[in-house]
Amino acid sequence: MAIVETRRHDAVMHLTMNAPERLNALSDEMLAALMEMLDACAADPDTRVITLAGTGKGFCAGHDLRQMTAMRQAEDGGAAGFSDLFERCSRLMARIQSMPQPVIAQVHGIATAAGCQLVATCDLAVAAADTRFGVNGVNIGLFCSTPMVALSRNIPRKQAFEMLTTGEFIDASRAREIGLVNRVVPPEQLADETAALANQIAGKLGAAVRIGKQAFYAQLQMPVADAYAYTGEVMAENMLRADTAEGIDAFLGKRDPNWDQ
Repeated sequence: MAIVETRRHDAVMHLTMNAPERLNALSDEMLAALMEMLDACAADPDTRVITLAGTGKGFCAGHDLRQMTAMRQAEDGGAAGFSDLFERCSRLMARIQSMPQPVIAQVHGIATAAGCQLVATCDLAVAAADTRFGVNGVNIGLFCSTPMVALSRNIPRKQAFEMLTTGEFIDASRAREIGLVNRVVPPEQLADETAALANQIAGKLGAAVRIGKQAFYAQLQMPVADAYAYTGEVMAENMLRADTAEGIDAFLGKRDPNWDQ
């Protein structure tokens, strides 16, 4: 069985982390497989939305602590290995947000440490009602500094700092309240609700969603005046597309658009 399983349904690619015995920890193998699958999806014009789920009892338990412990046997005590690990994980997180397609996390069970970072990094997230979220590294003496980057850009800073310094879990309803996830549903409805959201987005003009995702993350890094100037240019270019003209004509004519993509 592959460590990351794939299943396509129309324009949606469903990726599933498949290491349930390790709670889908972000091992060396998992990081490599996820990066490979994301790169393949990015290059596929037929994929408009990606979902990311996990098998077994939880979505993702963060880094593989057994592999991290083994790194300490190196002559440098693991310094080079740890730096490389966190760099590769950060590259994966950056890749998710640089993807042309939206990525939706389908979360169940637990999402802890780098697993919570993964949820915060995805563009959207749907969670089962019994899911728990935490950045719990502080409980073992390892502050979740890299997960903090994504978490603090998703939720208010005091809530993020409380999670990071107490190591306590929050439940799915609290996660939705503070903006970590978009939707919370009964566990038996999780897959269907995630697929419904993915299909809804996949039904939009793919080019417009790709343009919009890129602009969304770019403008977040800019001062307000620069963001308006940048997004104004993006919208002007978007308006010049033939498929956008078709969408407007269809709306005015009260008919469905005839889009090529």
